[in-house]
Amino acid sequence: MPRIDHTAICVRDLEAARGFWQTYFGATADAGYHNPRTGLRTHFLTFQDGTRLEIMTRPELTDGAGHTAFGWNHLALSLGSEQAVDELTHRLRADGYEILDGPRTTGDGYYETAFLDAEGNRIEITV
Repeated sequence: MPRIDHTAICVRDLEAARGFWQTYFGATADAGYHNPRTGLRTHFLTFQDGTRLEIMTRPELTDGAGHTAFGWNHLALSLGSEQAVDELTHRLRADGYEILDGPRTTGDGYYETAFLDAEGNRIEITV
């Protein structure tokens, strides 16, 4: 049975993105990878449950079309409780992250907050 091994997101500032995921979601990062021929730099981040996220950058990256374009829309992370969603929302807001919505219960029953990370990527935290 196939399973998703990891997902990847392109970022402008690799080390700032690594710090974000470590600070707010407890991720651990590998030592990183650099391909001097292409300029690609990556970190694999591992979360407590074993889920992995690859963050990557390369010199020729340009801005995409935004959150309403075809393709990936957001990354959702389960925190396990409404209290955890509330607490992290408060912390993110205090640290200056743009909260788009929430905490709230959505029409399809999710208790969540949606916000933008430092790179402008939409992240949702939910129970």
